[in-house]
Amino acid sequence: MAQTSINIRMDEELKRDFDDTCSDLGLSMTAAFTVFAKTVVRRQRIPFEISKDIPNSETIAAIEEIQAMKKDPNKRLYNNFSELLSEVEADV
Repeated sequence: MAQTSINIRMDEELKRDFDDTCSDLGLSMTAAFTVFAKTVVRRQRIPFEISKDIPNSETIAAIEEIQAMKKDPNKRLYNNFSELLSEVEADV
């Protein structure tokens, strides 16, 4: 089968990170794009959901809570899960 070339423009940092990830997976960027293209052709769709992640109000509240907790100078730190569990069980 004849080969052809394509050019893709992307942010330099994204390219570097993508190349590193592909290498970690044992793939070249060319192989990764080829897998993507073959999957698109076979399934006749993009093989993953493309959407804007919009957290719901409960998630936003949880994020704000954890950010406040991280700023609290009196927060309790634990060395392991057992230590945390013991304290929780003592409070019950």
